Amino acid sequence: MSVMYAAAGGGGDAVAAAMLHQARAIPGSPVIATLAWDRLLIDPLPGPRGIESFTGLDAVADGVWVVTSATRPIPPAGSTLPRLAADLNATLLLLDPYRGVRGLAAQLASAVSVFAATAVTVVDVGGDITARGDEPGLKSPTADTITLAAAAALGPIADVAVLGAGLDGELPTPYIHERICTAGGGYERTLTPDDVQASATVFSWHPSEAAGALAASAEGARGILEVRDAGLRITLTDQTPEVCSAPAAALADSSPLACALADTADFEQVELVVRRVCGFTEMDIEREKAASLGRRAPETPGADELAHRIAVFEQQAALRGIDYVSLRRLAEQVGAPRGPGFEAWRSALIREHPERYMRPLWSVRPR
Repeated sequence: MSVMYAAAGGGGDAVAAAMLHQARAIPGSPVIATLAWDRLLIDPLPGPRGIESFTGLDAVADGVWVVTSATRPIPPAGSTLPRLAADLNATLLLLDPYRGVRGLAAQLASAVSVFAATAVTVVDVGGDITARGDEPGLKSPTADTITLAAAAALGPIADVAVLGAGLDGELPTPYIHERICTAGGGYERTLTPDDVQASATVFSWHPSEAAGALAASAEGARGILEVRDAGLRITLTDQTPEVCSAPAAALADSSPLACALADTADFEQVELVVRRVCGFTEMDIEREKAASLGRRAPETPGADELAHRIAVFEQQAALRGIDYVSLRRLAEQVGAPRGPGFEAWRSALIREHPERYMRPLWSVRPR
């Protein structure tokens, strides 16, 4: 069987797809199709990037674009995908959402043909892909649901794998499991440290919070994790590295949001549908945040001031009962550099305090 993967939310889910491929012990390197939708910490432009935002894509067929280590985002856009293409032992394909779900479905069908895939697994870390669209805690449904709706169009060859249910901090873990069971799915396996090793180098630089927490949990991290600018709390347990799967079509059919998105033909329609069904769209939130960052004068705290802020944040987080924070959370709270400067800051911090680094999380309690 030849399995192709579709990373529902972007680069972090692409890394998780590589881990799942390793866990399934399928021979050969995986083919992973993914959206290019990075956080504002990496890409200052709101929303996903399409083919027009890159140079150096390798077009191998109609609608099938391979991202290579030579691919580059066109400034001011940023993207983690070219470096992922260099570091992951995988063929990375770019999914362009600007022709809506119809366009995504055509891209996936074309890739299935080109790579002679007999099965497609949509990979989502956290489980927001199971959302109906009306859940009170839901914050970022667009990427996951358009990928689900596109994969569902492929029919019975497509399934969904949820890794680390609850790691997004949006939907409760029991609710995610209930949605999977309702769609006729269930438990598949639990990730181990060996499954993480093939992708371990990626976590030395990749900013994904959910995929990073998944990898850390597979390697034994347990406790309370704080993520995102809102400070969402996630509990890492023995169940966190579990993988559950369900048929894509059944999961999509049980989601009013996925059903409503199925006939969209451009990204403006996608936004309108998400706003109508959910009452909001994360695009509006990203635009507002990007505008706020643009109005704010760049802050460049000195090394001593930054070290002081980190120490204060760690102390306060520990008093809140937190064991770990994501490095994205830490960076946003202390005013660390954004964009190209983020990686240099991150690397220097780890060199100075290796005792606090539990790849790829940051311990607020000395070990």
